[in-house]
Amino acid sequence: MIKLTQLAQLPLYNSVTIPEEYLDVMGHVNVRWYVAIFDDAAWDFFAAFGMDQAYYDGTNSGGFALRQYISYLAEVHAGERVVVRTRMLARSAKLIHFMHFMINETTGKLAATMEVLGAHANLEQRRLSPFPPEIAAQIDRMLAENSQLDWDAPVCGVIKVA
Repeated sequence: MIKLTQLAQLPLYNSVTIPEEYLDVMGHVNVRWYVAIFDDAAWDFFAAFGMDQAYYDGTNSGGFALRQYISYLAEVHAGERVVVRTRMLARSAKLIHFMHFMINETTGKLAATMEVLGAHANLEQRRLSPFPPEIAAQIDRMLAENSQLDWDAPVCGVIKVA
């Protein structure tokens, strides 16, 4: 089991206080809002290695989500504050494997994880394309930092970078 102190070693990419409108009929956050919170974190995560709006506009490149695996671990309710921290796990010429961790700061519990296989894409051709060298170098820097962590990410085992 991952400790919150271990997750605190990861960069924070999103922070949300849950509004009432995020709740479903069971009185907890609806699954669509987990995806939205993780998605908002992904945009800031991508920007951290150079894939920001200026990059998208200037290169006609972007990113595609290819596979996502979400684990819901603890309920989240209105008024609670959640943060998303992210760990880079692997990359190939065209693919990245990363994991988001949603932490409920109000309860002190890991609320959910999302493991993602993403890709760099040429938006003119709508096809996967290699990360340019400057982006790849930033991803490699993140990988090097994350490889220093003394804990393994709880991956699902089906997402692989080939």
